[in-house]
Amino acid sequence: MIVVTTPMCKQIVEWAGLKEFKVNKFPDEEEGDLAILLSESKVKMNSLTLKLNTFSQIRESILKVSNYCFEHDLTDHLLSDDDIDDIFSSYDLKYANLGDDDFDKIRESNSNKKVKVYSEFLKDIVLDIGALVVDEDYSYVVYPDYLKDIVDKNEDFTDSSIVFIEMPSHGKVSKNPLERTEERYSILINSLI
Repeated sequence: MIVVTTPMCKQIVEWAGLKEFKVNKFPDEEEGDLAILLSESKVKMNSLTLKLNTFSQIRESILKVSNYCFEHDLTDHLLSDDDIDDIFSSYDLKYANLGDDDFDKIRESNSNKKVKVYSEFLKDIVLDIGALVVDEDYSYVVYPDYLKDIVDKNEDFTDSSIVFIEMPSHGKVSKNPLERTEERYSILINSLI
């Protein structure tokens, strides 16, 4: 079986233990039997779609790819939760390795913060850190850098009661999903004051 993955999912495939695969931003340009890519993407070939916006989604995606590869004899080792803990702890990242109690404190501190979000992938993060996603009566606006023009048209940047939080999009962040997610969590958590 020929597996093709995108650059944004390459690290997940490697962590899952697959050794032979192709990488292409546009998997349909490659000869392949299975594409492993982000859930927002569409391809003609069979695909395994992943969400990599939150740390729990990254964990689930590593397990999903590991299980698929093991079931289809592409790898000889099935990853466990402990294996994934080892992957996470191999990186010196504050939020990726935060314990449940400490993360619950962050969620509690954000539980009354009302946030308007201009992107589905950022909505996952905002919800994960415990903030409320709303369309009215908000104190924060979170948006990806590529939607800045739309936010400029829709929002009043002169309103000092609103904090605007611009987040880096795929082209401007690490391809490593843990490092990418860490950067976004850090920006968001430190901006929701």
